[in-house]
Amino acid sequence: MFRISKKSIILFLIGGAVVFCLYFFLGIGKLNAEFEKNEDRYLSESHLKGDLVIIQGNTLAPIRNKIVSKRMFVVVTGYSSSPEETDNSPLITASGGYVRDGVVANNLLPFGTEIRIPEIFGDKIFVVEDRMHWRKGYYHIDVWFPTKEEAKKFGAKRTYIEILEG
Repeated sequence: MFRISKKSIILFLIGGAVVFCLYFFLGIGKLNAEFEKNEDRYLSESHLKGDLVIIQGNTLAPIRNKIVSKRMFVVVTGYSSSPEETDNSPLITASGGYVRDGVVANNLLPFGTEIRIPEIFGDKIFVVEDRMHWRKGYYHIDVWFPTKEEAKKFGAKRTYIEILEG
């Protein structure tokens, strides 16, 4: 017969508390609800016109034929290929490719999904090719950096991402 120890119950409760704190105290759920409620306001800041995007009414920038299909608020952090941050194959992503500039990890989006993080990286396009520990949840993006020092220096930021298609 299977027995559950007190230690297992305590660890389970602590894990649940951590997820609860990340979700509610960091405001990720509330931010996404607020963002979806006011989505027209965010969409009005950049309107598609052919292959150019007009930002705040007067700036033209190429968008490389990518269409923003969705925006969502996330926590963005950095990670590197150090053994303590990865599994036993630190240079290989969960999708089977090699880590490189432009790779991100996320637990919600399918492998190959292209995203932008405009408030931090401008028009740079990232590709989801890695996963994170399940405790990180769905609204967390981990950007790959070549060194652990760069990842630590980047820190953690709350912002929105743009999910691209096309």
